[in-house]
Amino acid sequence: VQLQASGGGLVQAGDSLRLSCAASGRTFSSYGWFRQAPGKEREFVADISRSLGSTRYADSVKGRFTISRDNAENTVYLQMNSLKPEDTAVYYCAAVSSTNFDRRYEYDYWGQGTQVTVSS
Repeated sequence: VQLQASGGGLVQAGDSLRLSCAASGRTFSSYGWFRQAPGKEREFVADISRSLGSTRYADSVKGRFTISRDNAENTVYLQMNSLKPEDTAVYYCAAVSSTNFDRRYEYDYWGQGTQVTVSS
């Protein structure tokens, strides 16, 4: 079972990037993106349920980031627009294996990070 994140890079403020996370080995009930900036704790960015496609976003990215999924490809995306220097971080994709509704936010599979750097 593997989550493979890609798409990070160095961009300027105001630019866009699209991150991808390809899951292999099994399907998951939810997928999420988290990020960790230097010297800070990892924080939630966005997530999406596989079945209904319901989404949640951190307040800091609402209106700028869009999470989506392609169930046929078992891939989740994070479209990031109007990037700001404070979006600079290592971005991680994660997934929930449980189908229990009460555990829908318990991320138990994690991919490697992809670096996003936004210059001012």
